[in-house]
Amino acid sequence: MATQPSRKAILSLYASTLRTAKSFSSYNFRNYFVSRTQDTFRGMQAEQDSTTLSQAYDKVVKELAVLRRSAVLNQLYGGSRLAVEEQNDVRIREDT
Repeated sequence: MATQPSRKAILSLYASTLRTAKSFSSYNFRNYFVSRTQDTFRGMQAEQDSTTLSQAYDKVVKELAVLRRSAVLNQLYGGSRLAVEEQNDVRIREDT
């Protein structure tokens, strides 16, 4: 019988996955993976069976490794910011 992961371990995994998802430079990828992470962990939160929960935990650990590699590649080859994203480096002329 598989042991159920602790609450602290699940929250730590959630924080790591969410942090990695937010590190994508591409707006669409970033929002997709943040949403997917939240949905995955909501499903884990509702799970009562310890065997299913430990299998889901192991699956997310493997997906986190893939997500980290994907985020690094996305940061290397990320494009310019989209119009829907905040533009922090916009300069405003103050002499007008």
